[in-house]
Amino acid sequence: MKEYKTIKNVEGPLIFVEKAENVAYGDIVEIETVDGKVKKGEVLDTSKDIVVVQVYEETRGIGRNAKVRFKNKSVKMPLTEELQGRILDGTGKPIEGPEIVPEEERDITGNAINPYSREMPEDFIQTGISAIDSMNTLVRGQKLPVFSGSGLPHNKIALQIARQASVKDSGGEDNDFMVVFAGMGITNEEAQSFIKDFKETGALERAVVFLNRANDPAAERLLTPRMALTTAEYFAFEKGMHVLVIMTDMTNYCNALREIGSAREEVPGRRGYPGYMYTDLAEIYERAGSIKGKEGSVTQIPILTMVGDDITHPIPDLTGYITEGQIVLDRSLHNRGVYPPIDVLTSLSRLMDNGIGDGKTREDHSDVSDQLYASYAEGKSIRELVQIVGEGALSERDKKILSFAEMYEDSFLRQDYGEDRDIEESLTKAWSLLEQLPANVLTRIDPDIKEKYLKSGK
Repeated sequence: MKEYKTIKNVEGPLIFVEKAENVAYGDIVEIETVDGKVKKGEVLDTSKDIVVVQVYEETRGIGRNAKVRFKNKSVKMPLTEELQGRILDGTGKPIEGPEIVPEEERDITGNAINPYSREMPEDFIQTGISAIDSMNTLVRGQKLPVFSGSGLPHNKIALQIARQASVKDSGGEDNDFMVVFAGMGITNEEAQSFIKDFKETGALERAVVFLNRANDPAAERLLTPRMALTTAEYFAFEKGMHVLVIMTDMTNYCNALREIGSAREEVPGRRGYPGYMYTDLAEIYERAGSIKGKEGSVTQIPILTMVGDDITHPIPDLTGYITEGQIVLDRSLHNRGVYPPIDVLTSLSRLMDNGIGDGKTREDHSDVSDQLYASYAEGKSIRELVQIVGEGALSERDKKILSFAEMYEDSFLRQDYGEDRDIEESLTKAWSLLEQLPANVLTRIDPDIKEKYLKSGK
């Protein structure tokens, strides 16, 4: 194997190596410093005269006398069924426990699912959170992001979903289900919290956890979601399991993408992010889905923090174009102590109708969801009106709808971190709220459904 001592420049996580033969994009690189330390990297760009290498570790100590070796192979994820229950770093190496003995190794870039081979997502995934299950239903094979903000409990929600989520078949039996959790750019405190929660709740038994810390190199952060998704595809399409991939925080991933782009002196796009960020995110998100003839599936919940709570920021904006809806967390609900602070009025699951109804959840699910949405939206409008005219100016009907909005937030949206509500319990709670409304308000519910489920008989 040839060694090169032709490093021309070092800029941030990148090194620039003069003329190297037979080098391909994505090849693994070893850099040996003068004191004998070996660091790994990846070919990011190659041209006639210069090869750009992205180093996965700190570039401190890499000088012009360092030796560069091109391995002529791409980054791969070691895969085995023994990965379940393991905690790995952002590059797929065990943080604790023995080394991984793989059954096979796969390129982390993955293969796009042929659109013809895709199956339409239509099986309900129960998260145990009423605001999601009843009004923004997650469907097997869907990609449904969580739009959060700094200081909001998105990681807590992610852990709750990881612990509670399940897929049931038409007979109500649990199918083979597991979670792949990828933390990107998280603090050491958050990493320890994740590890502790997974172990104490027993969720680790059916999970593979990847943790990339904030003090790890930015280049490593770009590997983590691809390592996680390669693992998910192995368990889904080779082992026939339904895999839920939770990725937090995609904002940290995109910031790493911007950092690498800046080091390469690329022409920046919106707010300094690379112009190809849309394509890069699509390569990650579009790896969710089900394939005809395959038992398993990959479902994604990417989590991102909106900078300044701005939903028009490039990261949530581009994510919204690619994915099938969004779960939006609301700061005002959080400030009032409501957990989870999910704003159902700005949230959306575009595939919800495919996964609910008779034989999947319950026949009244769609009507109940529509009525809850309409009544809560009207209640919030009345709440704003009260700020101007006072509650004394309201009609009896308006007062009941205003009261409904308060009860909706306090008893339906609000639930404990350890509270796992199945869909039957969520819909039953919804009906108990709807009974507080006048009969002429329940216009979104079919009369036959209303007669069957409305206990008061109104």
